[in-house]
Amino acid sequence: MSLQQAMEICPAVAILRSASAARYTEVTDVLVDAGIRAVEFTFTAPDVADAIRSYAARKPADVALGAGTVITPEQARQAVDAGATYLISPAVCLDVIEEANRLGVPVLPGAATPTEILTAWRAGAAMVKVFPASAFGGPAYIKAIRGPLPDIPLVPTGGVDVDNAGAYLRAGAVAVGVGSPLVADACEPSGDLDALARRARTLVAGVSGTLDASPVGRA
Repeated sequence: MSLQQAMEICPAVAILRSASAARYTEVTDVLVDAGIRAVEFTFTAPDVADAIRSYAARKPADVALGAGTVITPEQARQAVDAGATYLISPAVCLDVIEEANRLGVPVLPGAATPTEILTAWRAGAAMVKVFPASAFGGPAYIKAIRGPLPDIPLVPTGGVDVDNAGAYLRAGAVAVGVGSPLVADACEPSGDLDALARRARTLVAGVSGTLDASPVGRA
């Protein structure tokens, strides 16, 4: 399943970030069972390429698996070679955008200001990750950006949680990225997977039916 298709079912990307990716598959299974359809394995874990490869080999067909915190073309190639079908960056990394387009996978660069957002879009971003969204005014900022830039699909991330995710979508975002407020300690060896399942179900319920009519990424 493509990222766009996954977002049309559930407009939320779960972000897995930990010192080790050893538990990413187990955590992703819980998220998928709760209704999440897009998951991001971040490159801040040194073993993330192995985790992507392992989960990609067994993932359900209706789940989109991506790589996050991709800041170099080499990481982009590693992620796609391992089975990632989309890439996410924390900043406007023009070389990563170029490499993603060469590899034929969607890329979501991180951007904050209107200038950064437009620069990322013109460089070939499939969507733009507005980061850190909460620091720039939350849902009200997304609504303000949508005024002059209505055709750029925005995915606010950073400060988005299971309770306010729906507000970002109602403000005009095509999806949200949710990290530690959703995942918490679940990626750690003794992390609480039952609590993760409860939070994930709350998130899915909160974003259901809130996606506006905006296109989800480039055609």
